[in-house]
Amino acid sequence: HRKHCRDRRVLGLKGLNGALAEYLTLPLDNLYQVPDHLPDEVAVFTELVAAAGRVREQVATERGQQVLIVGGGRLGQLIARILRDTHCDLRVVARHAHQRVLLGREGIDWIPESQVDDDAYDVVVEATGVARGYALCRRAVRPGGTLVLKSTYAGNSRVAPVELVVDEITLVGSRCGSMASALDLLGRGGLDPTPLIQATLNLSQIDEAVRLAQRPGSLQILLNPR
Repeated sequence: HRKHCRDRRVLGLKGLNGALAEYLTLPLDNLYQVPDHLPDEVAVFTELVAAAGRVREQVATERGQQVLIVGGGRLGQLIARILRDTHCDLRVVARHAHQRVLLGREGIDWIPESQVDDDAYDVVVEATGVARGYALCRRAVRPGGTLVLKSTYAGNSRVAPVELVVDEITLVGSRCGSMASALDLLGRGGLDPTPLIQATLNLSQIDEAVRLAQRPGSLQILLNPR
């Protein structure tokens, strides 16, 4: 369980400058060879696809199960595409119009927050990126159901352990999955993430790229160093 090492360092997150530094170093074990046929604009999604795939690694979903994903951003979109292949009864809470359009093009049902029923879903995945997302997810999951937490927002969210005990909720923390498996999925065309690219900018436009990425509902913002 190397990713749970007490002394771990994470590029851009914990103990190491991010990739916007002039120089960076990584262990060789952290590097994966991108297949020659895989375009850069697809390969750049590898970590996100690995994070989405981790949900399927941790929680078994199957035909007929009621599954709700709360959050229609990049991660929520990718989780939806991966869980759809398990033939579960899937819905996604998406707040923004462009997120809903993307889901519709994939044949994935979306619903507004106002249509989320209480105690209705076997599996609920929280992928909003904000603290208030937990409350909606907790309300939606049925007694005996499973709640998967993907968000790593700053600050705290109100969690009532007694409610989890009484309703016997399985709480699953979910981070990144297998990078090798994600690369394999992308390499064989099992998932096309390119519709999630919102903009591609030049390296000289990095300030604008950061501003775009910080907007609520933003999708993938790419920088082309060429």
